[in-house]
Amino acid sequence: MVPMAPRPRILVIGLGNPILRDDSVGLRVLRALREQLPPTDEIELAEDYHGGLRLMERMAGFQRAIVIDAIVTGAATGTLHWLRVEDRPTQRTASAHDVDLPTALDVGRRAGAHLPDPEDIVILGIEAEDVLEFGETLSPAVEAAIPVAVKLVMTRLRGM
Repeated sequence: MVPMAPRPRILVIGLGNPILRDDSVGLRVLRALREQLPPTDEIELAEDYHGGLRLMERMAGFQRAIVIDAIVTGAATGTLHWLRVEDRPTQRTASAHDVDLPTALDVGRRAGAHLPDPEDIVILGIEAEDVLEFGETLSPAVEAAIPVAVKLVMTRLRGM
């Protein structure tokens, strides 16, 4: 039997729907990170389209996680919010069709999954203008927030 390679310690995951305008910002930040961050054994970069239980399953085996997602709070479009798991949910960390991230993490832990502790998960919410219309272009302020978000994530990773 071939031994499994150990998983990286840190998961950086960009969330979103690639055809719902600003909702895709998490995916786009992740793609920009891939251009700047060389592959390492320590960090895994991933894209996903789901929240709730699927997001929890994606975090299994990691010690820390950074989640990047669109958020709508009423703040100025393009505003960046560092959030904790228990803070206001982003577009994909809560869903009418699934459980929210705190509940999903609790379910996973009760089922015996090795998951990051809540204090080891941070969420970068990027204030969106339009998360409902179909389209592949971002609002200008959301587009402008991508390089700033990349810098913030890179800085956070250096501190982990």
